[in-house]
Amino acid sequence: MIQPIYLYGSEVLRKKAEPVDLSKKDELKALIQDLKDTLERADGCGLAAPQIGVSQRVVIVDGDVVADVYDYLQGFKRVIINPEILEESEEKVTYSEGCLSIPNLYCDVLRPAKITLRYTNENFEEVTETLDKFACRMVQHELSHLDGNLFTDNVPPIRKKMIASKLQNIAKGKVHPHYNSKLK
Repeated sequence: MIQPIYLYGSEVLRKKAEPVDLSKKDELKALIQDLKDTLERADGCGLAAPQIGVSQRVVIVDGDVVADVYDYLQGFKRVIINPEILEESEEKVTYSEGCLSIPNLYCDVLRPAKITLRYTNENFEEVTETLDKFACRMVQHELSHLDGNLFTDNVPPIRKKMIASKLQNIAKGKVHPHYNSKLK
């Protein structure tokens, strides 16, 4: 079911999400479906459970949405439950990031170029995977949500000053994205 996406200023976006109880499979499957439905409607490339008001460690990514720019992401879709980053590269790269919880705002963010990640997938299998390029970026961005961090937390101080009024307007509800959203 399509859920509203919580916007910047919502408390749930700043909380550290709780690990998922994998024994509650029906609840987890319903959450995953809600994430998929909501992401499809919002036309984004990733979504974390806190963004729909559920403080649990689940994210989804869908590379098909950006495959016109990054053709290697065609078919790259992941459901990532209870993720743990095992390794990060020392090399860092900068990409422009945006977020469904922070509509119409984009900033360059520096993150590791490669990560190795262990997680449970939607078939309840444990997976260890190394990601690089934009797949790595999408996953890192979504994983940040699980720790209560937003991409705007990772921009240089001068940039933070430049975007402060836009963030305040979002937190006051002075934004109207094309998808269902809410502040709380």
